[in-house]
Amino acid sequence: MAPRPAPPPVDPGFGVYVHWPFCKAKCPYCDFNSHVRHSPPDQARFVAAFRAEIAHTRQRIGQRRTQSVFFGGGTPSLMDPATVGAILEAIDTAWPLDARAEVTLEANPTSVEAGRFRGYRAAGVNRVSLGVQALDDAALKALGRMHTAQEALGAVAVARAAFERVSFDLIYARPDQKPEDWAAELKRAIDEGCEHLSLYQLTIEDGTPFAALHRAGRLIVPDGDAARALWDVTQETTLAAGLPAYEISNHARPGAESRHNLLYWRYGEYAGVGPGAHGRLDTPEGRVATSTERSPEEWVARVEQAGHGVIVDERLSRAEQADEYLLMGLRLTEGIDRARFARLAGRDLDATHFATLLVEGLIEELPGERLRATAIGLPVLDAIVADLAA
Repeated sequence: MAPRPAPPPVDPGFGVYVHWPFCKAKCPYCDFNSHVRHSPPDQARFVAAFRAEIAHTRQRIGQRRTQSVFFGGGTPSLMDPATVGAILEAIDTAWPLDARAEVTLEANPTSVEAGRFRGYRAAGVNRVSLGVQALDDAALKALGRMHTAQEALGAVAVARAAFERVSFDLIYARPDQKPEDWAAELKRAIDEGCEHLSLYQLTIEDGTPFAALHRAGRLIVPDGDAARALWDVTQETTLAAGLPAYEISNHARPGAESRHNLLYWRYGEYAGVGPGAHGRLDTPEGRVATSTERSPEEWVARVEQAGHGVIVDERLSRAEQADEYLLMGLRLTEGIDRARFARLAGRDLDATHFATLLVEGLIEELPGERLRATAIGLPVLDAIVADLAA
């Protein structure tokens, strides 16, 4: 388990998530809202739609100061730098960017070039997150990736030359993966000198090609014990290298944590714009959960007709907000604030379940009325949340 972190800020802040839904190819494990098109999208039309949806949301929630912006996808690095700049300008007009705002853009190694990255930096992006996924060519091919390990490392080098803050993703618990092989791959990744790594266990998502292969017995992933051994290697290797986990799947040098993702996990407020984007907004009527039309073409048409593409707009009850706070906050090594949970829920945590989880060593109390999941509790976090929310 990582050392006890400093208490988080009282106000988690405000951020904007921008979804760019287009990819060159669909990965067989991916269930994100991503789409492959034979013809490039009309970026000017999309910029106009982003501007309109941002303006609509600004009219609804009023003034804010933006602490973070995250361009996710899809593959945002397929956008022209001018498109990124125009969207950032619209956000800054609606909710002025803080002087220290974190602006992250996701990129695939196959879409990396130095000139384009310099263009993103000039547009206002100051952090890049690369979808490397593996540093093994056979594993990359099995994952449906379009780059080699060497190309991925080349992309990391290009990113580090253009940005001070660089992160990349890896997927583990792959078929037939051995702990010693994963440890070597992970050490190779750490040797690249990036400040942040997102390390995800491969999961089989419904509706993906991997799900069909898994059902047919043609794709076998590590069982519970084997996956736990890979998890343990992940924690031990990153901690020893000075990149402790600050969240279940995210590791960083102290001070290099993703501010945007911390905003989610600390249950802050964020606007989601673009096709299939989700948001949590604080309105005069209370906190609402929003999501937009998933189809890129239908989203654009909706925005052009109505000024926004929102299709789900639900007011969250106190119990729903408290449950979301538990689910998100207990992913963090800093844990949650019990008093904030009580304010959201209108009650304290279930005392019986709380005491049982303490005795079983699945949660622990921290100074300042905080609690967090322990190292043995994190792998069974869903069950912990269900007990505490009961």
